[in-house]
Amino acid sequence: MINSDDQEYIHKVLSGDMNAFAVLVDRYKNMVFRLCLKMINNREDAEELTQDSFIKVYRSLKQFKGESRFSTWLYKIVYYTCLDRLKKLKRERQMVTINTFSVEQIAALQTDFEQLEEKKRKELVQECLQLLPEEDSFLLTLYYLEEQSVKEIAQIIGATESNIKVKLFRSRNKLTTLLQAQTAIININHYATE
Repeated sequence: MINSDDQEYIHKVLSGDMNAFAVLVDRYKNMVFRLCLKMINNREDAEELTQDSFIKVYRSLKQFKGESRFSTWLYKIVYYTCLDRLKKLKRERQMVTINTFSVEQIAALQTDFEQLEEKKRKELVQECLQLLPEEDSFLLTLYYLEEQSVKEIAQIIGATESNIKVKLFRSRNKLTTLLQAQTAIININHYATE
């Protein structure tokens, strides 16, 4: 399946010939750049990702088994490199939008929340947990109600601890938004009936 010409250059690279890798880069750089540009839609980022992809290719070239064409293997690396960047960009955008609660808003919510009876609080939390997407509800339940550690949750879900921390942060913010809305409704109803 592998292009014999590519295989020859791969063999030379693995034997220490850096010029042979330059030939492979020159051969595929335009196609790699176009793929990066389509996925990222930003020329500077696409150029950077093209370089990152070729660095990854060079570092893992000895793992290439020749079971597919070199270009297929290369594009897989490029694809996952771009996906990682997209995920990072998405996380950065979400962190900006999630982090919109001011200290005053959180304090006001806490004051309203403390005024509710203990039973009402538990019911309200359960109702809001049910309104959350399943994964958010599941994570918050494991962490707060089942008292599982971040490490234990990571093992359960099959994710990294840092990923679980980010997911818990987002889930807590979603819950805070729901609790804030529900508490406001309860307070309005309370004052309307007096």
